[in-house]
Amino acid sequence: TLFDQEIEIMQIEETLQQHIAKTILFSNVYSYKDTDSFMENGILDSMNVMELVVFLERQFSIQVADYEIIPENFDSIHKLASFVRSKQKVGV
Repeated sequence: TLFDQEIEIMQIEETLQQHIAKTILFSNVYSYKDTDSFMENGILDSMNVMELVVFLERQFSIQVADYEIIPENFDSIHKLASFVRSKQKVGV
C-alpha cells in the first residue's frame, strides 16, 4: 500500500541519519536536512565514504561498485536513500 511505501521510505532515511550521526558526527542527532550536501557541510571525508559503502552493503544487502561512489549518489541523505532504493529494485 501507499502507506507501507511511505514507511519504508522513511525507514531508509532514518537509518542513514542515525548511522551518520553516530559514526561520523559522533552525535545522537542528525541535525541537517535530508537534501543538505555532505561535501558543502564538511560531513564526509574519503575515509567516511568508504565506511559508508561498507555500511550500505551490509545494512541494505546491496553491492556498490567503485564507479557508483560519486556525489550524485553519495552527497546527501536524500541522494543516498534514492541510490539504495535503485539498487534494491535492480537487485544488484
